[in-house]
Amino acid sequence: MAFTAAALSTLPAAAQDITAQSPQPQPEIVTGGDSLTVAVGVATLPDFEGSGSNRIIPAGLIRGSVSGINFSTRGAQLFVDLVPNAAGPGYDFQLGPVIGANFDRTRRKTIDNARVAALGERDTAIEVGGYVGLARTGVITSDYDTLAASVSYTQDINKAHKSYLITPQIDYGTPLSRKAYVGLSANAIYVGGEYADTYYSVTPAGSLLSTLPSYNAGKGWKNYSVTAFASYALTGDLLHGLSLVAGGSYSRLLGDFAESPIVRIAGDRNQLLGAVGLAYTF
Repeated sequence: MAFTAAALSTLPAAAQDITAQSPQPQPEIVTGGDSLTVAVGVATLPDFEGSGSNRIIPAGLIRGSVSGINFSTRGAQLFVDLVPNAAGPGYDFQLGPVIGANFDRTRRKTIDNARVAALGERDTAIEVGGYVGLARTGVITSDYDTLAASVSYTQDINKAHKSYLITPQIDYGTPLSRKAYVGLSANAIYVGGEYADTYYSVTPAGSLLSTLPSYNAGKGWKNYSVTAFASYALTGDLLHGLSLVAGGSYSRLLGDFAESPIVRIAGDRNQLLGAVGLAYTF
């Protein structure tokens, strides 16, 4: 649900702009102040990053604002924007902490490929850091669309991969009406050498167990992703009530990561993800 989280994180501000500026008579809606959106659904994602097969899992996300502090989840990461922003067209500077968990290959039974499973389980990585970004509302289609650019840095503190991730990202979203919202997102991820070793290298001992050739992966750009997402209010509007949310993402592994036998022989460098669910905004 990471891509639907990106959409939901901008819905209230966009809907507030429409409510405040539309010349048409509208039902009274209370805007601003604290809010909370909770979504639950199902997602299909690869068994492991680089896998050639997908599995279906339950998924969820939250986003909200409390006393001007905005927060949202993207997959297993929580972003907190500590810089309050005003509703309406203009710039929004974003700065705050990020905390997340990496569960890739932490459970052998969820890995469908026997050769990759033979390489053993990985510990759960706890990735902590921060992000900075700049968003502009009112850029292309109307006064209500939003274009944002950000970059995050996280470091594993649980000694699972003992490395870092740097993620630049661009998001664009626009409300089509008071009930419908669509968006696009693109990012890329640069990782350190120990991350590459943990998830993409094959040691000589691992080669004997898995029959995959030995391989030493180095740091670099791991992958890029493009995502499309949408939300439609089933009751109320984008500010309040029940909504249907859905999204799809394509990711492609690069360089040493795509050439790893874990991907090249046992998996696929092309990764597809999808999710659908229901969200309620309080």
